[in-house]
Amino acid sequence: MDWGVPATAMTVRMRAMNLPGKKLRERIDLYERLMRLDKPIGILLLLWPTLWALWLSARGRPNWLVVWIFVLGTVLMRSAGCVINDLADRNFDPHVARTRERPLAAGRVSANEAILLFLALVAAAFALVLPLFSWLLAGLCVAALFLAASYPFSKRFLAVPQAYLGVAFGFGIPMAYAVELGRVPLEAWWLLLANVFWAIAYDTEYALVDRADDLKIGIRSSAITFGRADVAAVMLCYALALGLIAALGYRLGLGELFYCGLTIAAAIAAYHYTLIRERDPQRCFTAFRHNNWLGASVFAGIALDFLVTSGING
Repeated sequence: MDWGVPATAMTVRMRAMNLPGKKLRERIDLYERLMRLDKPIGILLLLWPTLWALWLSARGRPNWLVVWIFVLGTVLMRSAGCVINDLADRNFDPHVARTRERPLAAGRVSANEAILLFLALVAAAFALVLPLFSWLLAGLCVAALFLAASYPFSKRFLAVPQAYLGVAFGFGIPMAYAVELGRVPLEAWWLLLANVFWAIAYDTEYALVDRADDLKIGIRSSAITFGRADVAAVMLCYALALGLIAALGYRLGLGELFYCGLTIAAAIAAYHYTLIRERDPQRCFTAFRHNNWLGASVFAGIALDFLVTSGING
């Protein structure tokens, strides 16, 4: 140790030595926030319908390598979706209380950095599915990328962009069927439609948080379009989503455990009514986040029903 150097000078020197590492950590933290890795609810809302499809298409016995590829792909594509969303909304987010501190809105990450991060995430996602390659899957991957990249702009012209989000968030469904069956049967599209209604329900709850700000800046959302019928529309969409899933389960001959899972999901949806009926932003946001348990309940019913049935038949 150089005892001849004044303490203040040594402190400056040590800080300078640590500066590159500190800056790197700061950049990584900003990129994680840009990808919303600190807020995994979006990953879960994208993951649950994908898992529904994997278990239904494989009749409860999916290949575990396929499952892990889809799980990791979900994380990558949701992260890419968040990056492109913030890139598209970087001029709007500073005017919304909930989003003004996002890295792009706050000017802490540049547009060029965001574009490079988006391309890296998409490239990683495509590399991930190469072991499962088929021309059908490749076409669906391109469609999924288009949906993820174009969703942020749908808020400019669609009255209910949440429906578009439901297609984008549910596109793992036809991809799962394509991998497991080599085709996309009608049941996959019915399941995707159920996911659209579910997405309208939960993202309307989310949109209720920002309705006042969205009205000011001219962004469209279902919370604005539905007006005073917003709560009724949310509950109707929950009913349609669960009804379609129930009908699909009936067609596939699923049993009591499946319907137990749906009953729990319906009870959760009913509880959401108590949270959103006063349209309090904080309670609406709580309802939105609570949808993780609704999706998990549906999956648990599907997985347990197949598990028990295969055990009996085995």
